[in-house]
Amino acid sequence: MARKDFDPDTVQPDGRPPARAVLFDPAKPGAWRGSVPGEALDGPVTVLAYGNDTPGEGPRLHVHPYDETFVVVAGRARFFVGDEVIEAGAGEVVLGPKGVPHRFENLGPGRLQTIDIHHSPRWIQTDLDY
Repeated sequence: MARKDFDPDTVQPDGRPPARAVLFDPAKPGAWRGSVPGEALDGPVTVLAYGNDTPGEGPRLHVHPYDETFVVVAGRARFFVGDEVIEAGAGEVVLGPKGVPHRFENLGPGRLQTIDIHHSPRWIQTDLDY
């Protein structure tokens, strides 16, 4: 499918060079997590990798002052976003709108792996269940 959503002549590069950072070590055994702040890449988003092998396990309830987009790479998850409960599997994407408390958990069986995109150049979070 060919796309032409804009005229490339109307966009000027801003002078930033390409950048690279390590999000996680794929050779490291067990659950792995990592993050790359957008500031490290001079970009507008922060990227996190989250994974676990235990059904029912996941991040605690928290909230951000910006949107968060979750990409389920492997496994199945149950997301709690405000009053909504959303089940998603590999290849699906879930949005956590800014200011809305959210968490998710591994539904099993097996590994849950997500890439979490924080729509901010740095990770800002308040945990709500202490």
